[in-house]
Amino acid sequence: MKSTDKNHHEEGAALKSGTILLMAVAAGITVANIYYNQPILKEMAISLHASDAEIGRVSMFSQIGYGLGMFFLIPLGDMVNRKRLILLLLLSLMTSLVLMVISKGVILVWVLSLLIGICSAPAQIILPMAASLDKVNRGKTVGIVFSGILVGILGSRVISGFITDLLGWRYVYGISALMVLVITVLLKLYLPNVKHKFTGTYGALLKSTLSMVKEHAVLRQSALLGAFTFGIFCSFWTTVTFYLSGPAFNFHANTIGLFGIVAIGGALVAPYFGKLADKGNTRRSLLMTVGLIIFSLLLLKFFPLSVPVMIAAIFLLDIGVQATQITNFARIYALDENAHSRLNTIYMTTYFIGGGIGTFFGLLCWKHGGWELSTWQMLTWSLVAICIVFFSKK
Repeated sequence: MKSTDKNHHEEGAALKSGTILLMAVAAGITVANIYYNQPILKEMAISLHASDAEIGRVSMFSQIGYGLGMFFLIPLGDMVNRKRLILLLLLSLMTSLVLMVISKGVILVWVLSLLIGICSAPAQIILPMAASLDKVNRGKTVGIVFSGILVGILGSRVISGFITDLLGWRYVYGISALMVLVITVLLKLYLPNVKHKFTGTYGALLKSTLSMVKEHAVLRQSALLGAFTFGIFCSFWTTVTFYLSGPAFNFHANTIGLFGIVAIGGALVAPYFGKLADKGNTRRSLLMTVGLIIFSLLLLKFFPLSVPVMIAAIFLLDIGVQATQITNFARIYALDENAHSRLNTIYMTTYFIGGGIGTFFGLLCWKHGGWELSTWQMLTWSLVAICIVFFSKK
């Protein structure tokens, strides 16, 4: 790879595999910072002399920050130089992580968690950037970068738990700050420069972003489908932890964590469905991916006590959910070549709302009906998802 500070990438040409891999790794390292706190909250509470309720807000603030970053910062990718925006946010993220290492009180940790969430937005700026840079293999390229994001999300919990057990929770953020620094330098050297195409004001940019919802039926359908499938994903991972640690299996936390590795395997397989999208048959691809989700949930429903079936179901569920998102990205990025960041804002905001609602209903169903009701809820959502595909315009 040559430094792109010296030469300009021809937009639409096929990206080099090294550049795609760098973008995937950068997106994964960035987004992982939102989820590092989840397995280590107890250790943070003890260290900061905070109650469970107080420390629980750390996760809440990081998610709120990410949501704010998605809505208010991602559209800027269509208005300003994306490379500069990404680098600026990564430097801000690194600063927040360093401050987290030396933070003393829980209120400061809340503020820094919010900032870490906001400054993790580059993960969702890199994704549409990859789509605009490679029109030749768009679905495949987006799939690889999105898999990087998913590996970051799924792997973050395992990594933070391991580092905390070995060194303490502050080292999680210190090591992350170092990784962000390294990836910032690499992106500075090798990330292509892309000319921005929106010339209006920031207010006009946000207004234009919202207008995309009314303008594109495919965006509405894809966002709704993404919300339901990610809702299933979040509902599953919220309730399966209770299920596997309960009387049916009595697994310890470290054993349950190993199931996340199976999910990472599914995330790595998912990009192959991007190739189907590149061939133009997105509807067939979506029928296959949502079909995999339904099949995996049926396995969980009819073989609830089998560990091998649980492993197979997790693998298939993760492929189905992630491949659905990859195909959705290929669909929406084809709508307007000049508005990838704004399209991504609508899609990802809806996507994470769906995840939040899925988590809520998963917990509600677990409380009132255990694993039985939880799997029925997920199956119901998957049937809604397949109906959205059937009634989709294309």
